[in-house]
Amino acid sequence: MAAAVPSPLLDVQRLSKRFGGVVASAGIDLQIAAGEVHALIGPNGAGKSTLVAQLAGQLRPDAGRIVFEGDDITRLAPHRRARRGLARSFQITRLFRSFDVLDNVDLALQATGWREAGRHGSTASRRAARRERARAVLTSIDLADKATATVDALSHGERRALEVGLAIASGPRLVLLDEPMAGMGADESRRMEALVARIRVDTTVLLIEHDVDAVFRLADRVSVLVGGRIIASGAPEAIRRDPGVIDAYLGDE
Repeated sequence: MAAAVPSPLLDVQRLSKRFGGVVASAGIDLQIAAGEVHALIGPNGAGKSTLVAQLAGQLRPDAGRIVFEGDDITRLAPHRRARRGLARSFQITRLFRSFDVLDNVDLALQATGWREAGRHGSTASRRAARRERARAVLTSIDLADKATATVDALSHGERRALEVGLAIASGPRLVLLDEPMAGMGADESRRMEALVARIRVDTTVLLIEHDVDAVFRLADRVSVLVGGRIIASGAPEAIRRDPGVIDAYLGDE
């Protein structure tokens, strides 16, 4: 069993979720320390996305607690979690495809209640501050040259990067990235890996990903979810060598 994290940023305690006879989360305990990349891996159907949906507030657990920065947020609505600094991306991109790229980021900032420079000024000054922040976000995800392009004009990898950009736009304390490399070729995956590495400079990351090579390069700690249960949690090399993890998921990897 992994050692407890002192004063974790996110503390998941005995989280349980059932859909009829299917147990998706079976008393999950998970602690994420501020500043780390914590990867969550496991086979399809293990309950990874169900866990993320509970952490972000889209699903309410049947039992257990979710504590974020010392406060119980188990029953907090998704938008209130976002405004407290807990953001997420999705496996399937959720973008306004007919809008331009800059407007998508601007809307994300409005939705999360981003308030920085100009928040006490006029409507025009607040909008200008948002647009400035949106352009900075696009620069950080290497899409500054696509600001006026519609989402439909982007490649798959660029849309995935934009989805991550929306999640980090307001400067969250913790971002949940749900399979950001899904459906990508080798070059796009390398760019996404580099993006995640940049994000972690300012933001704690919970990374759900099937690309185990990328996971082991990026993560400070790895937790393995199988059948709704965490079967191992620890440093990447320890997880790579764990017989139970090899048997349940990694195989010959």
